[in-house]
Amino acid sequence: MNYIIFDLECTCWEGRPPGMTMETIEIGALLLDAFGEQQSFFSHFIRPTKHPVLSDFCQKLTSISQIDVNRAEVFPLVIDDFMDWIGLFNKEEYLLCSWGGFDKRQLIEECASHDIATEWLEAHINLKDQYCKYKGFRQPIGLKKAVTREGFEFTGIHHRGISDAENLAKIFAKHLDIWQF
Repeated sequence: MNYIIFDLECTCWEGRPPGMTMETIEIGALLLDAFGEQQSFFSHFIRPTKHPVLSDFCQKLTSISQIDVNRAEVFPLVIDDFMDWIGLFNKEEYLLCSWGGFDKRQLIEECASHDIATEWLEAHINLKDQYCKYKGFRQPIGLKKAVTREGFEFTGIHHRGISDAENLAKIFAKHLDIWQF
């Protein structure tokens, strides 16, 4: 079983103006084996096409620059590379793991908008919900707070897909035996 710990970053605006749909601009992911050991990583920017110019708010929040996305491939090409990387085309067994349900919903919406099948996204668990239930929290907590509660230092840049995936992998591996698949 390959565990795919992933995080997305998307176009965003302060106050989210009406009619603006979010597009994925980064996929960051780690592939962990059955023992929670990292085997490889996936880190790609994606060029948005509906709203190609990133807002100042988005660039400050994510640290992703306009140049980063201008140089990137479009969603269908990157998602095809991602599906290949997780082993989908080789029929490898995998489980997608994210902090919350947003990342899965975003991929479903964006795949559907590009006429890309979404069945492969069914193999997914929401680590945030499971973690908060396991810890007995009444309210869900953010990834950064969970990382520090677990005794880890949050490394990298918060709100960057690859950094968030790396930090989430720390929690995932530490509690490998509690996750319900």
